[in-house]
Amino acid sequence: MLNIFNIQKDFFRNGTTREYEFRLDQLKKLRKTIEIREDDILTALSIDLRKPRFEAYTSEVGLLFKELDEAIKNLKYWMKREKVSTPIYLKPAKSYIKPVPKGVVLILSPWNYPFLLSLSPLIGAIAGGNCVILKPSNKSLVSSNLIKEIIQSTFPENYIHVIEGPGSEVVEPLIMKSNFDHIFFTGSKEIGKIIAKLAAEKFTTVTLELGGKSPAIVDETTDIDMAAKKITWAKFFNTGQTCIAPDYILIPEFIKNEFIEKMKKYIQEFYGDDIINSSDYGRIINIDQFNKLIHLMDDLKIIYGGEHNSDELYIQPTIVKASVNDNIMKEEIFGPILPIITYKDGYDVFNIIDLNPNPLALYLFTNDDNFKHSIINNISFGGGCINDTMSHMINTNLPFGGVRDSGMGRYHSNYSFKEFTNFKSIVESNNIIDINIKYPPYSERKRKISKFFLK
Repeated sequence: MLNIFNIQKDFFRNGTTREYEFRLDQLKKLRKTIEIREDDILTALSIDLRKPRFEAYTSEVGLLFKELDEAIKNLKYWMKREKVSTPIYLKPAKSYIKPVPKGVVLILSPWNYPFLLSLSPLIGAIAGGNCVILKPSNKSLVSSNLIKEIIQSTFPENYIHVIEGPGSEVVEPLIMKSNFDHIFFTGSKEIGKIIAKLAAEKFTTVTLELGGKSPAIVDETTDIDMAAKKITWAKFFNTGQTCIAPDYILIPEFIKNEFIEKMKKYIQEFYGDDIINSSDYGRIINIDQFNKLIHLMDDLKIIYGGEHNSDELYIQPTIVKASVNDNIMKEEIFGPILPIITYKDGYDVFNIIDLNPNPLALYLFTNDDNFKHSIINNISFGGGCINDTMSHMINTNLPFGGVRDSGMGRYHSNYSFKEFTNFKSIVESNNIIDINIKYPPYSERKRKISKFFLK
């Protein structure tokens, strides 16, 4: 592993990856390969997660095409140095910001959206002019193997290289034995802490895309039917295995039953009466995650659903009644189980969310502008939607990322380029004119002149 890092470091130092034409060509090559292997990608996602082809395309392949097209179109503009004004006391110098690649970077990706969350940051790293070592999750093994095939068929390993294997065995020695210039990690908060500690030993910058308990807040002024429809779709998309899925619902008691009935209606409408055989509903990634999810329902009142089959890794879309003290409210669910908690007023909402602070996403369904502004201004969260769910993720004009517990750093489109780029601040002077005021010996006259210019 150290050998491939050193090989990539040597390739980076020769300057090839810094050139615009090289970066552009690599982005185009990646797009062409994804286009050729599109059907293989959809098949791999079906095998690993029983992901419906529509979901697989719209949430992975289609978004990658979007990211690539934007990078290809805008790369030259992103790479341009930015001129900034120079204060009079530094003239006749000129000042500018020069974007340069960070170097050799490490991307660690998860299993729930294996292609999107591996290749989307890779697009930013390529656009930024870096060499990359990519480690996909071995839990989505078919997808991981295909990602390796795609990379090997598209790029030389001294430029982009894929490492496979259990993260617990591979990642720590890889980081400790290599001096990466940046690490991009997507995954759980617990593993994110480990990555951050390992990176800190080398003073390596990190992007952490974590999760958290993302609330969906519903109030009495909203369209209950529409709120139920959108939350039902988002919660059970990819069988709930989405970092920005609504993790729990906060709703006033007096509209709770109406909301639940609407959700039941939409579950039936989306997946039919025989959900286990629906081609539009996926599966849990493995038996460990399945057992963890089943255990979370212990001692909870099941309002709807709850059926499961370990052989099929199937858990029915499930709605449960919960309180803030239940185990299900102490960690991210990451599955098709939706707790419903009632609240009395806005202060109650703040207090409940403070028990799981800084969620990656927040969804608010309201027509009350005062309530909307209160939530946006007073609750810390990465991003979200008003009267919608998950839409902010697919708008590549918006930066995506968390805050504190849910992560650090932002990516997508130009924000991905920036995440993998070092912006050098340059003052470029000349030797024609040199103002002596800054040099010793200092005098009262020099002090007064300096004070005048610096005020």
